[in-house]
Amino acid sequence: MTVIKVILVDEDDRPVGEMEKLEAHEKGLLHRAVTVYVFNSRHELLLQQRAADKYHCGGLWSNTCCGHPYPGEDTLAAAQRRLEEEMGLSCRLHKGFKLKYRLVVNQGLVEHEYGHVFYAISDQLPVLNPHEAQAFCYASQRQTQARMLRDPEHFTPWFRHTFARAIKEFNL
Repeated sequence: MTVIKVILVDEDDRPVGEMEKLEAHEKGLLHRAVTVYVFNSRHELLLQQRAADKYHCGGLWSNTCCGHPYPGEDTLAAAQRRLEEEMGLSCRLHKGFKLKYRLVVNQGLVEHEYGHVFYAISDQLPVLNPHEAQAFCYASQRQTQARMLRDPEHFTPWFRHTFARAIKEFNL
């Protein structure tokens, strides 16, 4: 099994070390992350349902994709890599915003991340990597908000945390 390392950062996103991804989540240490929102030309968000066997939040709905830059990899390259790995998409990403959050997820793990959020407009259809995502759908902002209000437990904690800001920041 390949050991994946994340970049540990300080409160200003300056690298302070590296750690195996699962260990960083077990210890709740602040590390760099990327989040991607892809919208189609009708401004509907491409949502993914995480693969059921993911080590946390399996089966939950989330933004188009997310992940972590490898040590030495910049955030845009990491976001593009994860979009291809998870959703089979290659499209032009735009820088969005940055944010920090500390969210407890299932299995006693903590997402303590300094997130770099990117977005794209694309009408390409995804080709899912079954190890990453088991389903996808397109939904309007209104539909997504209604589903999250009705069934918040069906969505990842980080998506619930970033969605409203993403819609506001991307002016969609």
